[in-house]
Amino acid sequence: MAKRDYYEVLGVGKSASADEIKKAYRRLAVEHHPDRGGAEEKFKEVNEAYEVLKDSSKRQRYDQFGHAGVGTSAASEGSPFGFGGFGPFDSAQGKQGQEFHFDFGDLGLGDILGSFFGGSTGSADRRRNRGRDMETDVEISFEQAVFGTKTELNLNMENTCEHCKGTTVEPGYELKTCETCKGSGQVTNVMRTIFGNIQQAAPCPSCKGKGKIPEKSCTVCGGKGTHRQRQTIKLKVPAGIDDGATIRLREHGEAIADGPKGDLYINIRVKPHKQFTREGDLILSNEHISMVDAALGTEIDVETADGKIKMNVPAGTNSGTDFKLSGHGVPHLQGSGRPFDKAQGRGAHIVTILVDTPTKLSAEQKQLLEQLKNTGGKHGLWH
Repeated sequence: MAKRDYYEVLGVGKSASADEIKKAYRRLAVEHHPDRGGAEEKFKEVNEAYEVLKDSSKRQRYDQFGHAGVGTSAASEGSPFGFGGFGPFDSAQGKQGQEFHFDFGDLGLGDILGSFFGGSTGSADRRRNRGRDMETDVEISFEQAVFGTKTELNLNMENTCEHCKGTTVEPGYELKTCETCKGSGQVTNVMRTIFGNIQQAAPCPSCKGKGKIPEKSCTVCGGKGTHRQRQTIKLKVPAGIDDGATIRLREHGEAIADGPKGDLYINIRVKPHKQFTREGDLILSNEHISMVDAALGTEIDVETADGKIKMNVPAGTNSGTDFKLSGHGVPHLQGSGRPFDKAQGRGAHIVTILVDTPTKLSAEQKQLLEQLKNTGGKHGLWH
């Protein structure tokens, strides 16, 4: 479904002042707030419109290019990998990031987290019988975030014992029924109280609740089923991922005897670029030209994520004017771990032209400018 015009969302005209936009937003935010019985989607739409229109530079780009000028994408208009779900997805850390879901096939790469940490990892019963979850950070360059990359993680953590394959039993021997609990995994303790005897069930101390014990414990891990070792894990980082996103590798965390491994959570950190900044699927940069080139028009080389490209600057361009280079922004984040594909949707690269005014002029240059000024007519040379 196509996005509604932001001015229409807030119920103001395109010439509305910043104060009028703020008043309209406050009124609608109260009206549609979910805590007051409002519709959550409507509340999000109002907030999204205000976030753009309250910022003068974003508003200028929106007026010029529409939704494509402020980082909105096909992904935010109904895609299952929506860019619209910005918010906390790690309840322990309070991190902010994208709300995406992926499946990376043989590498075991699970979900980029949704609204809350661990929201789709299974029941509490399953969690009790699995290894510990692990967390680590990976730093990538701006270009790697745009186009995707492959990397390796070297982590020191508990892994399944290769000798006993996690069974805790020395090869050639078997598990036998625990004599203490008779295979139930529980023992019953009787406590004497003022109200009489109370029976209380507890995990068997001999077999740790498993009901079976090894005939002979593994000679390598001592019957633990795991041992600590350095592991190399391959990771695909999808094109279009943003700083602060978290990727989950299912069952790549620490191992446990006779149970699945925990999950590995990888926090993505993107290094700042010396020239580019990013807003959603937009890349933003500035280009400087002289006032003569601004007046007469020129062609300049613009640095983009794809390399240098030629861009025409028409005569009479004012400082602060934005130009949109379609298809040179950030790819819309895709699922299934697919590599970067130029055919997939991409945002735009917004180039802001900054006109440099000379501060040091020779006598001859000053004379020429005076002559130009005098020929400018009633409204001046640059009207």
